[in-house]
Amino acid sequence: MKATIDKELLPMKAHYFLFNAGTAPVVPFMPTLAGQLGYSPAVVGTMYTILPIIGMLAKPLFGYIADRYHRHRPLFLGGQVLTGIAFFLIMFVPGMEKPLPKVEFHCHQGVSDVKFCSEYGECVERNLERYYGNRTLQCQLNCEAQPFMWDIVCEDWLKNNTENCVANRTNSQLEFGASITMQKIENDGSCMFSMIPHDQGQIAGQNVTMYCPKEKEYFKSNCTIDCREDYLKEQLAESAVINTSSAVTMPQFWLFFGLLIFSWIGMAVVVSIGDAICFGILGDRHHLYGKQRLCGSLGWGVFALLAGLLVDHMSLGEVNKNYTAVFWMALLIMGFDVFASSKLRHTPTHLSSNILKDVGQMFLSVRCVIFFLWCVAIGLGTALIWNFLFIYLEELDKAFEGCDSSIKTLEGLVMGIQCFGGELPFFFLSGWILKKIGHVNAMSLVLFGFGVRFILYSMLQNPWYILPIELMNGVTFGLFYATMASYASIVAPPGTDATMQSLVGAIFEGVGVSMGSLIGGQLFESVTARTTFEIFGIGAFIIFVIHVCIQLYLQRNSKIDENGTVKYFAPTDAMHMLNDQEYSRVS
Repeated sequence: MKATIDKELLPMKAHYFLFNAGTAPVVPFMPTLAGQLGYSPAVVGTMYTILPIIGMLAKPLFGYIADRYHRHRPLFLGGQVLTGIAFFLIMFVPGMEKPLPKVEFHCHQGVSDVKFCSEYGECVERNLERYYGNRTLQCQLNCEAQPFMWDIVCEDWLKNNTENCVANRTNSQLEFGASITMQKIENDGSCMFSMIPHDQGQIAGQNVTMYCPKEKEYFKSNCTIDCREDYLKEQLAESAVINTSSAVTMPQFWLFFGLLIFSWIGMAVVVSIGDAICFGILGDRHHLYGKQRLCGSLGWGVFALLAGLLVDHMSLGEVNKNYTAVFWMALLIMGFDVFASSKLRHTPTHLSSNILKDVGQMFLSVRCVIFFLWCVAIGLGTALIWNFLFIYLEELDKAFEGCDSSIKTLEGLVMGIQCFGGELPFFFLSGWILKKIGHVNAMSLVLFGFGVRFILYSMLQNPWYILPIELMNGVTFGLFYATMASYASIVAPPGTDATMQSLVGAIFEGVGVSMGSLIGGQLFESVTARTTFEIFGIGAFIIFVIHVCIQLYLQRNSKIDENGTVKYFAPTDAMHMLNDQEYSRVS
């Protein structure tokens, strides 16, 4: 039998592919970029608590406007433009200026050196020697000075030939210049030593010989060093961690957060109205939704992997990752998405005379309320994966590869496996799975999958062992999203498709993901990342048991009235759609 192509659905497939391809290079890396800019996990958690709330407000608002004024297409395209521009502008947000590097100055038995310790010791040494070669840098050191140190400086360095020497003996800081040869860096595990020619010192413009006699006390002091070299500062300076109270006083934080808010609004509008348009085109063929949505997984997987490889390639020899390429990718691909989506032809076939009243009736249904609570629970777990999984992986990676690691390649592979090994097959098979096991059983399976996935995360030692675990993303996201969108479409009263999809998405992200981000951020700072995943895993198993028990109770005690309607449902038109046959399929 010859395969036929539904040309009406081609622009929809193209949109799912391009929109996910355009957001994949930036969305997964945004929490780690925030950390690179200097923001603590608590700040990241706070931002990703507020962002879903913004989405929760935006989705039903723009969904209502789309349904009420029949403006699905303009809002859909506008959301794509807003998303692409907002993400691109994040590239220009400045990070927090790093403080001067801290070193130890040693002087004894006629030998002087500076010592710097870093978790990236060997890697930093290699980078400095490769970048500077045999150059000698002129640096200024500002060191803590004790009285005996001033004795050595005055008697052995300055030879008591300065008028200010006696007065400076009470000064707690010693400033002097020194020449540091970058070719002569010795490594001792996580620490590096660079020798200083003792006859090339300077104090207040006077040349001195930094000689410390053997018989005198060991000269060892904590210092800051300034060589007026940005690359050296980038390699040696410790990252400053900005807490929430400090972040809110910084203009660059509000610029970064503001652009994230605009991008989140754009994505919220595109996702909710896009799904409504898709279900409108499908009509009664709800089971085909997964086959449209799998194009999105394909785009996400390909371009997330490509983005990870590009970031690692462009960041060789750098402590921080270079994300320039991925922002350009996002802008260009979103432009192609706007073009493809402009070819969509969709006209709502059902119009509700009272959208808010019809949708409000959903909250009178016991099963719908349980469905909404299930969306919240899934949002809690999804937040931990979306916003903190890569932070956890980078913590694990530090013990293995250091600053020249391939962590972004690993993160790209993680997203590739999530899509190709997980989401893609489950989106393709979602219609068949939902027909076989029903929506309610699928909901329980998703909760169980989250429990298994989080417990496996908590057991990781080598970050590369995460790759087989990511196959479970097919259950925890692919099957979840198809179940959520399909169930919402079935129970939505006629003419409220966009509003209902927006409402469900708002509950999932605005309540569930928001709460999960806040809880995850606080747990990451108060306990270890490993313990956080263990806590969420145990919680997912508990909710799974509760969900199964409640559904068994409802199925055992529910009755069908003479109209074929389950008595727990509110008497709306949408609920009357769930007759004996439909109820058995949904439940």
